[in-house]
Amino acid sequence: MKKARLVLEDGTEFFGESFGAPHSTSGEVVFNTAVSGYCETLTDPSCVGQILAMTWPIFGAYGVPPLTEEAGMRRFFESNRIWPRGLVVTEYSPQYSHWNAVRSLGDWLREEDVPAITGIDTRALAKKIRDQGTMLGKIVIEDEKIEDFSDPIKSNLTAEVSCREIIEYVPETGRSDANPTIVLLDCGTKNSTIRALLDRGANVVRVPWDYDFADMPYDGLLISDGPGDPHFAEETVVNIKKAFEIGKPIFGIGMGHLLLGRAAGAEAFRLRFGHHGHNQPVVQSNTDRAFVTSQHHTFALDPLRLSTGWEEWFVNLNDGSCEGIRHKHAPFFGVQFSPNLSEGSKNAENFYETFFSKLK
Repeated sequence: MKKARLVLEDGTEFFGESFGAPHSTSGEVVFNTAVSGYCETLTDPSCVGQILAMTWPIFGAYGVPPLTEEAGMRRFFESNRIWPRGLVVTEYSPQYSHWNAVRSLGDWLREEDVPAITGIDTRALAKKIRDQGTMLGKIVIEDEKIEDFSDPIKSNLTAEVSCREIIEYVPETGRSDANPTIVLLDCGTKNSTIRALLDRGANVVRVPWDYDFADMPYDGLLISDGPGDPHFAEETVVNIKKAFEIGKPIFGIGMGHLLLGRAAGAEAFRLRFGHHGHNQPVVQSNTDRAFVTSQHHTFALDPLRLSTGWEEWFVNLNDGSCEGIRHKHAPFFGVQFSPNLSEGSKNAENFYETFFSKLK
């Protein structure tokens, strides 16, 4: 393995060895506290443009599963490619053991041309980011020259990860007029979200992030999770406001929650270092009902600017930020966390039932 460095924008350097694609890269350095699920995390579109630093000490021990497809999606992944620009781990295990593994993590990263570095004290790195806020960085392989730090948040990441055309999915039982039709507004959707809709018997129509779906026949609108700054998706906000007038049930997840909130009058702001991992505690406002949730986002809503008729629904117990909003009378609601992330917590999966219960 070649020598490699992780260089932060303040000049701090961490030294290690390369085990992925043998070239340098730069992006936003984000720490993730997940213990496992690296295959799903790496294929999560919400990670686009990031250099992902995993705080759990060892990664790679269970390898990577096959690229099997099911219902038009890769069965064991959240999308059809790796999205982060780089991966940082404390210890990489090239030896893997799992009944479903067909290749090592390092081999997969090289196949997808994604650099990676091992030998870094990722917990020290996480503490630095936690104390100083989000930082840009670059993985430098040996003496390769890479001058600039790239800030992905300055571009429209929603457009980068969204589908380019309409895609339809049907449940295993087949298409039926008796099934509800869900428009999935793709802001960077995960396969697990599509599966959650199909498992509940819905016909799913996946449309691009800026698609005007107002004239489409549908029973409910789901605005998906996704990466980046919600202020780039003005077209989506305009279309969500049209959906308010239509009055069909609306469920926003992650980025979808942020865009729903912007359509409802609130503004979004950038968190100090975001929420990344499977252990974010949230509580329902004015209750003792709490959930441990999976999250991967950098922005949050200011609920004080919500229009009349809207209210804050959930709050993060770590930093007090808004984790959910809902309309007091109309069937519109959103949550910042992922209800059923395939590799994370599923104790909030009942929000899909809440959404389906409002469909007519």
